[in-house]
Amino acid sequence: MYKILTSDGYSVSVVQNPTISLTGDVATTRAVLDAQDGPAVLVGHSYGGVVITEAGDHPNVDALVYITAFAPDAGNPSGH
Repeated sequence: MYKILTSDGYSVSVVQNPTISLTGDVATTRAVLDAQDGPAVLVGHSYGGVVITEAGDHPNVDALVYITAFAPDAGNPSGH
């Protein structure tokens, strides 16, 4: 998807989560969002769904997309 989107003129960042902790992964995602110029769409696959849910309240985020991802229930940020 990266190549397709960038060839169509979109700015794309890929977050490589360290997967040490949810808190760390959310912080890594927020750091990438802080560096973005303009609105962002977060896409999460599998565990990444939990990460984008937690990072999705960042002011640069316009939308969340879940692809075979976990979306935690309200009040359950771990997704378990």
